[in-house]
Amino acid sequence: MIDSKNFIETIIDQDLSSGFERSNLRFRFPPEPNGFLHIGHVKAIVLNFELAKKYNAKINLRFDDTNPENEDQSYIDSIKEDISWLGYKWDKECYASDYFETLYGWAVELIKKDKAYIDSQTSSEIAAQKGTPTKAGTESPYRNRPTEESLEIFSMMKKGNFKQGKHVLRAKISMSSSNMLMRDPVIYRAIDSHHPRTKDRWKIYPMYDWTHGESDYIEQVSHSLCTLEFKPHRDLYDWFLDFVVDPKKIRPKQREFARLNLSHTITSKRKLFSLVENNFVSGWDDPRMPTISGLRRRGYTPDALKKFVATAGVAKRENIIEMSLLEFCIREDLNKKCNRLMVVQDPLKITISNYPEQVEKLSLINNPENIDSGSRNVVFSKEIFIEQSDFLEDPPKKYFRLSPGNEVRLKGAYIIKAEEIIKDPSGSIKEVICSYDPKSKSGSGTPESQRKVKGTLHWVSCNSNTPVVIREYDRLFEHPSPGEFSKENLVQAINKESINIFNGYGEKELSKASVSESFQFQRKGYYVKDADSNKEKHVFNKTVSLRDNWKKNQTL
Repeated sequence: MIDSKNFIETIIDQDLSSGFERSNLRFRFPPEPNGFLHIGHVKAIVLNFELAKKYNAKINLRFDDTNPENEDQSYIDSIKEDISWLGYKWDKECYASDYFETLYGWAVELIKKDKAYIDSQTSSEIAAQKGTPTKAGTESPYRNRPTEESLEIFSMMKKGNFKQGKHVLRAKISMSSSNMLMRDPVIYRAIDSHHPRTKDRWKIYPMYDWTHGESDYIEQVSHSLCTLEFKPHRDLYDWFLDFVVDPKKIRPKQREFARLNLSHTITSKRKLFSLVENNFVSGWDDPRMPTISGLRRRGYTPDALKKFVATAGVAKRENIIEMSLLEFCIREDLNKKCNRLMVVQDPLKITISNYPEQVEKLSLINNPENIDSGSRNVVFSKEIFIEQSDFLEDPPKKYFRLSPGNEVRLKGAYIIKAEEIIKDPSGSIKEVICSYDPKSKSGSGTPESQRKVKGTLHWVSCNSNTPVVIREYDRLFEHPSPGEFSKENLVQAINKESINIFNGYGEKELSKASVSESFQFQRKGYYVKDADSNKEKHVFNKTVSLRDNWKKNQTL
């Protein structure tokens, strides 16, 4: 999927040309199982797995499960499902918790070599002593605590003898480092919480910076690829590796790339959780959510997401990718794959007065973009439905749809003319009586079938159809940068018209559709069958319109 060489590939190629053995290449994708994967993770997944594929290298799926208070087995399961759905397989399934004993042993060695100490200050006191980027920090009063005392307290912490926050283990580096992350960072803290894998065995848990690089080393990962916010962590990553690396083994190399920032989208798990918790969406897989499960339910495909990542590119600088690019990628993908069907979501009854009391089967091509898609039979009858919006009693100039005395062609069928309007007691139009030209049948080869009219409408037979529920989705946020809003003020950025529900009618063919099967509803867009469907109710979610209407709407 990654067509042109990016700077990560250049780094790898330089390493190989400098003598690094290709057989020693190994990558990893290390999510924390504290939520559902989102569109931002797709970039990291595609980058790492495609690199492994390109270089014929191994890749691990490693769960960074060091925060038991926020983690759950359901997240682990969903992450594996999402990666598999994208079409990727990992060589080893690993967990940071697999290495807890080793990490603890190395931490003990840090204390013994006077490179770590137990600090008994509160978290606020430690934070206050960190200093600022332009001012050195202040050393902890416990920094020179006797080694044996630190070892004893650390052992007691492991046994669960202290409440959370009573003590922490800090690396002894430098309180005057220009990199504030190097100012004696905390590497262990006490947590008395049930862990999804280790259960209640551990009462202390390693911090991310201590765990990540050492786990890379244990797994012999050659290139540890992170997003740019981890660049300041590289110094600490290397400092910890210096302590454990055997010169005979592979030393992991951390390199950073720009994360995927998408307009009109948030990827903060905390804010996404707020959307779910406050019922702004129906769940983590709501089709408006930027989660992989939400995108999948919306009708996005693995190929479209991979194409999106490849098109957006792998860069060293942060930038914002327009949502329209993602929508372009799914349109391009579905256009080639989807059969075309006719669906009327806001029906208006049309009665063709001079059409005989019979039904007729018309043959329509499934997908003109795919010659192997074949054709289908569609029932045409005296009574049909068209869209309410396709008829106006008093039309403006250059209105080419149906109106009194005006002719239009019905897709794949005949030319009809509006003759009479029937209204209900309130004055609303409930039916239009039309006449048809029996010689104008599409594809019949008669001169009348070649007659040109300016409007072509989709339609569905009143006598042969499938009732459908249509969920029309739009962008969840009107504001292009909703991430700028706090969790509390996020509601101000929400698009209140992000979902509209219609009860309509579609071709009979839709009753045979399976869940997750996508179609192009002609003149409307791409839609996917939702899991909420049953034998009586066929539910379709709108994936994307046929063309980008968002920018047009913003200028009206």
